[in-house]
Amino acid sequence: MKKTGYDYLFKPINFKGLRLKNRITMAPLYLGYAAEGGKISPLLLEHYKLMAQSGAAMIVVENSSITPAGSGSPRTIRCDHNRYINGLANIARTIKDQKCRAALQINHAGRFAYTPDPVSASDIPAFNRSPRPLLKKEITKIQKQFANSALRVKKAGFDLVELHGGTGYLLSQFVSPRTNKREDRYGGSIENRIRFPLEVLKRVKDLVGDFPVGYRFLADEWLPDGLKLKESVVFARELAKNGVAYISVMGGTYESFFLPDIIKKSRKPGYMVFLANAIKKEVKIPVIAAGRISTPARAEAILKDKKADLIGLARMLWVDPQWVNKTRQGRDKSIIKCNPKCDACMQLVMKGRPAICPKWTKEKRRAYKDKT
Repeated sequence: MKKTGYDYLFKPINFKGLRLKNRITMAPLYLGYAAEGGKISPLLLEHYKLMAQSGAAMIVVENSSITPAGSGSPRTIRCDHNRYINGLANIARTIKDQKCRAALQINHAGRFAYTPDPVSASDIPAFNRSPRPLLKKEITKIQKQFANSALRVKKAGFDLVELHGGTGYLLSQFVSPRTNKREDRYGGSIENRIRFPLEVLKRVKDLVGDFPVGYRFLADEWLPDGLKLKESVVFARELAKNGVAYISVMGGTYESFFLPDIIKKSRKPGYMVFLANAIKKEVKIPVIAAGRISTPARAEAILKDKKADLIGLARMLWVDPQWVNKTRQGRDKSIIKCNPKCDACMQLVMKGRPAICPKWTKEKRRAYKDKT
């Protein structure tokens, strides 16, 4: 086999009792492949089998709701009841059968939830809807729902669970000074605003024991009055101190993703890596960098320059599921790249339809359409 020269990418890593065969992970990506009601569909299983066959070391399955009131869409995977464990176990088994680590991300969408009565830290409107501020007893209930859902993830056979604190969802809504205007112990200073997600983490860890818990981390909202790195690094240090397995770094929310300057920024290769680098300087646990890392050379450089410990690929791996294998075989020039100016998949998902990539062959696109 041709020597690739990507020694950092294919170096194993160990953390929290887990061994990853290389430094490439699949970052969670919602594509609308679950059936209505969040049920596990054949298309969803086929998708994750393909992702696991890519050669990546760990697949983080897209967000799964901890309560029906916290689902982001009718096609969001569910983990809010024991009846969903068997379906989740099918996903975990599908991934692990390919000699790949399997993680499941759990989430409450908060003010972005697909419900007539959204809740959040405060009543800051989102897309012309005002959420209801959570009462203290409701905060405790949601913390327990996170913990119980994490236990289901463990029972389903996954290797680890990831708490979704990114994309502007509920955990990050408490951390953000823009969406948290509370005057109780959960609002005000950054130390108070991070209290809710840290309590969620503690309840989860108390219930699942030594089961690894990762964290999807919003480092910067990219909004004038939103969360900035200066405060998010404080949170990162506390997460590390409280035992998270890794921090998976991202920037932006649904309220900033579509701003002209952010769209322009997001088309640049590795546009979120500087955020991961800033967090890595503050913690000693593994940090995952993501954000249009389209080439193996760029991924290798990120690791070599110690800007991150792991690489998270989302659309890059979806567009070309052979990204990792091609890299290992020295065929990186044949990798099919995501077009930075294309948002066809996002447009489909926003319309409630399963995503299909224009870069795929006609046969593959037709096959996916037939299964949706």
